[in-house]
Amino acid sequence: MTKKFKVLITSGPTREYLDPVRFLSNASSGKMGTAIAAALIKVGIEPVIVSGPVAIKYPDGVDVHFVETTQEMLEQSITLFDQCIGLIGVAAPCDFTPKIFAKQKIAKPKNKNNGISIDLKQTADILAEIGKRKRNDQWIVGFALETDNNSNNKKKKAMAKLKQKNCDYIVLNTPDSINNNITTLEIFDKKGNSINKLNGTKNNIAIKLVKSVIPIRIFTGK
Repeated sequence: MTKKFKVLITSGPTREYLDPVRFLSNASSGKMGTAIAAALIKVGIEPVIVSGPVAIKYPDGVDVHFVETTQEMLEQSITLFDQCIGLIGVAAPCDFTPKIFAKQKIAKPKNKNNGISIDLKQTADILAEIGKRKRNDQWIVGFALETDNNSNNKKKKAMAKLKQKNCDYIVLNTPDSINNNITTLEIFDKKGNSINKLNGTKNNIAIKLVKSVIPIRIFTGK
């Protein structure tokens, strides 16, 4: 199969700056994103990546667009999604950004017992915005990282995210996956059916994840 189809991957963290040197972020490494990109290549699909700042190296020859902020990731993703058959949103963009950006470095209070307060506002919801633009011939896979120990609660939260963001599948995982080579995840469809449970190295399970979510018509041509 020739590389006829493209799939967009959002990967890694984003940064929301408090001042010129400090920012909010998280420990997302981009490892799952690069594993999924490699898996797509193996099945004959061309990955297109929008990535926040990461230390890992994406597969050679892949079209990678680096961004920093959540808004930049959203704008770049909207630009690229139109030419893709689907989106796998594995990025961990910041959900909050400071209401006010301090143009100068925020000074430490002279009294060591005094702290500072920073007002935050929500960032753009990348999956939800892309979901609004999804055509009938496109599909979206979202990732839901949940910390609740109750499996039923985790599934409910993941399914709520699927519906709110107009996803076709939702991948449920846990904080243990962050910046780790090993992950455990479960894939649910729109009806709440568990279509696959995967555990192991990200490189090994990425191909199973990709084959679980890509519509069969992509491979059959029907």
